[in-house]
Amino acid sequence: MKFLKNFPEKTKILITGGAGFIGGAVIRKLLKHSDCIIYNLDKMGYASDLTSINNVLQNLNLEKEKRHELLKIDLTNSFKTFEAVKYADPDLIMHLAAESHVDRSIEGPGEFIKSNILGTFNLLEAARSHYEKLSFERKSNFRFHHISTDEVFGTLGEEGQFSEDTKYDPRSPYSASKASSDHLVNSWHHTFGLPTLITNCSNNYGPWQYPEKLIPKIIINALQNSKIPIYGNGKNIRDWLYVEDHAEALIEILNRGEIGEKYCIGGNEERSNNEIAEIICNYLDIIYPRTNTYKKLITYVEDRKGHDFRYSINANKIKKSLNWFPKLSFKEGIEKTVNWYLKNQEWSVKFLKKF
Repeated sequence: MKFLKNFPEKTKILITGGAGFIGGAVIRKLLKHSDCIIYNLDKMGYASDLTSINNVLQNLNLEKEKRHELLKIDLTNSFKTFEAVKYADPDLIMHLAAESHVDRSIEGPGEFIKSNILGTFNLLEAARSHYEKLSFERKSNFRFHHISTDEVFGTLGEEGQFSEDTKYDPRSPYSASKASSDHLVNSWHHTFGLPTLITNCSNNYGPWQYPEKLIPKIIINALQNSKIPIYGNGKNIRDWLYVEDHAEALIEILNRGEIGEKYCIGGNEERSNNEIAEIICNYLDIIYPRTNTYKKLITYVEDRKGHDFRYSINANKIKKSLNWFPKLSFKEGIEKTVNWYLKNQEWSVKFLKKF
C-alpha cells in the first residue's frame, strides 16, 4: 500500500512519542511504505524503545538516507519544543506522546497533567507559530493529528457504544488529562484556525508493547510461571485493536481525513479480562505446553480504583468515509502477539527491569 498519496515527495513529518508502542508502529509503516522524512520527538522515558525502528532502518538499508531522526525532547519544556518544531520544519504533525498507564496516573497524577496537558499546549503553540509562517501551498497541506483514547468518554454498561458524538466523561486522572488535551486541540482549531484531526481509539495490543499493559503482562507472567494478576472479578470489557491496524488507520486519516473532524477507531472485538487471560493461556497450552495449564496462574487481585466497566467503539464513520476496516481478527492478532513475545523473551525481561 502506498501511504501519503495526497502529499508531496519527501514530506516531513514530526511524530511525538515515536519511540512508544503505537508511535513506533506508525513510523515503521511510514518507513516501509513512503519516502517521508520522520522527526521523532520523544523524551525517551521508561516505556520508550527504538529497537523496532532501528531494525526497519537496518533491514531496508535506510540509515544513509536519513529518513528518521530522534529529537530527545520533553514537551513540557516550551523552549525546546518550539526549537524542535522550528528545526524539523514539518509538513505534518502527529501527536502521540502521552503518559498512558491508568495505574500510574492513580499513583502519581501530576506527571500526567504535565505531560498530557502542558505538553500538548506547548506543542500546539509551537505548531501554530510554525503554521502561520508557512507558504500558502504548505498551509493547504498542513495537518496536526492528535491521537487520543476512548477512555475520555467514560464507561458503558452492558449495551451501547462510543462514537464521535459521545459526551466526554473521563473517570481517571489519565483519561481526564487526555480529555483536556482533546479539548485544547479542538479549541486551537476553532480559535486559531490550526488544521487539526482528532482520533480516539480502543485498546491496542501487539508486538513491542511495554510489559506493564494487560496483554503483554499476561503473556510474560505466564512464560515466567508467575501469577497472572486480574483486577476484581475480571469481568471488565474492552474493545481490542491490533496495533498495526491502528497505525494504518492513523495514516489513512492523516492522508484523507477531513480537517476539524474526529474519528473513532475500534477493532469491534470486545473481550472481558477473564476471556483475554483464558484465550492466551489456552493458546500457550497448545504451542508451549507445560505440566500444568497456564490458567492455574490466574490470580484475582484488588480492583483498580474507579475501574471503568466497559468500552466499545462504533467505528462506522471511518469505515464509511475512508473505507478503513481492521484486517486482523482478535484470534489472528493475539496469536501473532503471543508468538512474538515467546520469541522475544530477552527483550521483555530487559524492559521488566525498568519497573
